[in-house]
This record gives sequence, C-alpha cells and structure tokens, in this order.
Amino acid sequence: MDAGYLRSAELERHFTMVYLEPIGTGTSDRLADPAGYVLDTYVRYFTALIDHLAEPRVHVLGHSYGGFVALRYALENPDRIAGLILYDTSPVTGPDFWAAAMAGVAAYPNRYPDVPEAAAIPAAFHEAESATDDEGFSAGLRITIPVYFADYWARRAEFAQFVKDLRVWSEPAGAEDPAPFDLRPRLAEILAPTVVIAGAKDFIGGQPWAGMLHSGISGSNLVVLPDSGHFGHIEQPEEFLQAVLLTR
Repeated sequence: MDAGYLRSAELERHFTMVYLEPIGTGTSDRLADPAGYVLDTYVRYFTALIDHLAEPRVHVLGHSYGGFVALRYALENPDRIAGLILYDTSPVTGPDFWAAAMAGVAAYPNRYPDVPEAAAIPAAFHEAESATDDEGFSAGLRITIPVYFADYWARRAEFAQFVKDLRVWSEPAGAEDPAPFDLRPRLAEILAPTVVIAGAKDFIGGQPWAGMLHSGISGSNLVVLPDSGHFGHIEQPEEFLQAVLLTR
C-alpha cells in the first residue's frame, strides 16, 4: 500500500517521521524475481534503511504486515530500538488468523443491514484479492475499504479523500512466503519500551492478536481504541498519538 496512508500529522509534531516505501511499492522498484516478496526481503531492506539513516537508536512503528517486519527487526537488532509500536498486527499468522479475518468480512453486512453497499463487501473483498494488476487491486480496495473502519458509513465524507488516495500494488501470482510466521516463543526477548495498539473493531489485526503481543512482551502497554477499526491513526488520531507517546 502507498506509504501515504500512514501519514500522521499528530505524530509529526512529536517525532521525525520516516515513511518507508517497501520494495515493489511507490518509487521503490519491483524485484526482478517475483518470488522475492517474502518477509526476509522486507526485513533486509528495512535494516538497510535504518543503517542508511545512521541513527544509533530509533522508534519503529509497524502497522499490520509492517508489524511483522517491526517484530523481526526488533528481535534481530535489540540495541537499535528506542521504542516499538505494534499497531493492528499479530505475532502469528496461519489458518486460525486468516479464518478469523475472513469470518469478520463475511459478518460485515450484518453490522449494517440498512446499508445496501455493505451487503456487497464480502464478494467485492474476494474479487479484489484475485486482482492481478495494480489498478484493479487499488479499485477493489476502495470498494471494500469500509470493512477496515469501525463505522465508515457514519463518517464517509470525512474519509473520502483517504479512500480516493488509496493505491496498492499487486503481489505477483505465486509469491508466497514459505516460512510460517510465529514469533510468540520469542516475544519475551523484547525489552524495549513497547506499546501494542489495536482497534476494537479491527477484523484482521484486532484484540485477540494484540493480547498475545501484550502478554508476551513484558512491561508492554496495550491500548485498545474503542472507536477504531484497522486505521486508528485516522479514526482516533489524538488517542493514537497518546498511545504512541507511551514509548517515550
């Protein structure tokens, strides 16, 4: 996803923010080998960026899949972490993780029985997942984006520009990380100031997974944003800021 979606004017008042365009997105070129879009690759490029910045210690914010990258980086480079923000993410994926997410998508129309557009979300979500080109994928995401918010329909005008600007890049067919992702056994190794942030109505990176992170990382703070889905920095920006500041 285009890095601009994560821009936060609130965070920029308190931190020098560096927004990463992961390989294959934005102005970061595509990989020559489509099979290279795996977690190891993203961690390697992220590490190179931190080294390039030449800052001895940094705060790292990882949102969603970016949380997987942040966790791996923090475990491999503990002396470089000044603070860790794990935002709508999980220490583990696999059949249970994805089944829970898909159940959330399937149940979405029941939350808004009086909104005709909501009924089309599950089918549109699966159609978007099958898109093979960037424009088709981006268009599909804009249609399905309401499922990522706590109450998109009540705040549609407020989120209109955010949705209009959304752009994503389609992962090549067959590019799938072969390694299982489960860092639960290693969470106790993380000693840096850590905050775990989750939207109470996030269908994909919400409270069950946030609870695993919080219980596994000693001394971490858990902040649940009650009126947020997957984009708390947009839905509850001030509360999101206060949560991040717990790492300072």
